[in-house]
Amino acid sequence: MKMNYDVIVCGGGPGGIAAAVGAARTGSKVLLIERYGFLGGGATAMLVNPFMTYFAGDRQIIHGVLQEIIEGLEKMNAYGNPRTHWAFDAEAIKIVSERLCLDSGVDLLYHSFLTGCAVENDKITAIHVATKDGLKDFTAKMFVDSTGDGDLAFFAGAPTEKGRKQDGLAQPMTLNFRMADVDIENMPTRAEMTAAYVAAKARGDIQCPREDILIFFATQPNVVHFNQTRVIRHDATDPVSYTRAEVEGRRQAWQISRWLIAEIPGFENAYLQQTAPQLGVRESRRVMGQYVLTDEDLLSARKFSDVIGCGSYPVDIHNPDGEGTVLRHLKRGEWYDIPYRSLVPLGIDNLLIGGRCISSTHEAHSAIRVMPIVFGIGQAAGVAAGQCAKVNVAPKDADIAAIQRELVRQGATLGDFKPQA
Repeated sequence: MKMNYDVIVCGGGPGGIAAAVGAARTGSKVLLIERYGFLGGGATAMLVNPFMTYFAGDRQIIHGVLQEIIEGLEKMNAYGNPRTHWAFDAEAIKIVSERLCLDSGVDLLYHSFLTGCAVENDKITAIHVATKDGLKDFTAKMFVDSTGDGDLAFFAGAPTEKGRKQDGLAQPMTLNFRMADVDIENMPTRAEMTAAYVAAKARGDIQCPREDILIFFATQPNVVHFNQTRVIRHDATDPVSYTRAEVEGRRQAWQISRWLIAEIPGFENAYLQQTAPQLGVRESRRVMGQYVLTDEDLLSARKFSDVIGCGSYPVDIHNPDGEGTVLRHLKRGEWYDIPYRSLVPLGIDNLLIGGRCISSTHEAHSAIRVMPIVFGIGQAAGVAAGQCAKVNVAPKDADIAAIQRELVRQGATLGDFKPQA
């Protein structure tokens, strides 16, 4: 087992996949550490589906590794359907992501769990990883935290925040689930299903804090995907709270599935096909960095000179304490830039954040947390880590123009920004 690398990426979700590929394509020796036996994170372990928008109006604004994943899925006939255009097959994305990493020269280490790190003089000198062969220490010049929860940054002592200002509560978690053998042609509309759901809640037949029905259609025939359960007032970084949240998510999923079969046309012969291997986590830690991205930045479609990616997904805050969802959209055709400085944590000189937990407010995080944007953030973090490892410089002192040029070379788009040669 090789123990030393140029770049180590912790976490194999969308951000980690893109970070590992981005770093490897700079010529760096890269290790990607993942706790499951497969890649994909939110797209597979959390069963989040479909991709949210990666367009501003009719203009695609996120490419790079995301586009390569999409093209790989399309070749496998595993992307999109007439009812949910950006749906994907979760099993296929495991294969596409793995092939992309291996073809790019990334070393993979599965079934391995980050447990801590050693820090000296504001640098991570080693990370501690639990493996089936015991506890191991790995070293690298640069590290990328793509855990989603900011685990490595937290272990290293970087400043973090959780939840909203007034009470620290984070957005609720959701256990995604799927119903199979549904007679989709005879299903009611979403509005009609919501009316029946609200009535069932009023009768006491369903106990779930979500206010309406949220469904999508899978790539498989007669399968309906439910992003429906709402698990509130729990903390995905507290193992006891997280355990209780998993139990509650499964209770809600089973209860709702029984109600669907009993009362909703089209579900008479359906069954609960699958619940996600783990709860979908919208929000946990946010790692404070050189710049804190705000909802004002996003909704004003702000552009930054150190742009490393773009997004157009709205501010989308699921109530941390019960019913209700806040949606605040950009004007059609507009997008916001994501600045490199938000990927650079305070206090640690060889770490970049390659996932949803970049430096932002609770409100801004609700927009930039979705998978297509996270692919873009991850690729930027990986490219920056590779560049910093090559020239032995801290991310806070990196040549941003060089990072932007390399991102463009790798197929990423930076909105209207054109890096100088």
